[in-house]
Amino acid sequence: MIPSISKSTLIFLKELTENNNREWFLLNKKRFKELELEMKIFNQALFNDLQKYDEVDKLKMFRIHRDVRFSKDKTPYKQHFGCSFHRKKPALRGGYYIQIAPQNSFLAVGFWNPSKEDLLRIRKELALDASELRSIINEEKFNSVWGGLKGDEVKTAPKGFDKGHSDMDLIKKKQFIFTTSFNDKEVLSANFFENVVDAFSKARPYFDYMSEVLTTDLNGVSLIEE
Repeated sequence: MIPSISKSTLIFLKELTENNNREWFLLNKKRFKELELEMKIFNQALFNDLQKYDEVDKLKMFRIHRDVRFSKDKTPYKQHFGCSFHRKKPALRGGYYIQIAPQNSFLAVGFWNPSKEDLLRIRKELALDASELRSIINEEKFNSVWGGLKGDEVKTAPKGFDKGHSDMDLIKKKQFIFTTSFNDKEVLSANFFENVVDAFSKARPYFDYMSEVLTTDLNGVSLIEE
């Protein structure tokens, strides 16, 4: 049976948004637990299906509770369900993410927080030749799903890189993320699960490129010990 997202999930999250307090949540905790289990089943099935296209070795479903210690927003609960899937390291890098929320459901792929070393390696590769990456992300099948590259970036140019470089739009990125959104009708449709798997599978050429970059030096020599 193909897993799906129930209308009850979106209804609960909408009500939680309107009643984001501990009293309401405790009164509705039984509902939450049932819907959380539904999401766990969906995400586990997604993890299993991703193995057909990739090597994913870790699933992390995020807690509904917010960490409010250093936030001005003191509302105690997130207004969405979120789950990440990590590609197998060290040979593979990056990951997948899915968020379910009323009118704010989306998928993301890529590199959210690359290490200082990985970020420098990516930038050096792009400064040397960004044509392969551009070819991959501008390819019709990929671009029709994922659109343009997103993520935080420095304002001008990273230290040690030419401000006038023709590929500075890529080099100045601090994150390398692609996203695609779904409306509520699409999320509740019978083929949503298949659409998610299909979208994630289309990101594989991008991941292959980035993994190759991050596991080799600028001369193409492998950095992974056999």
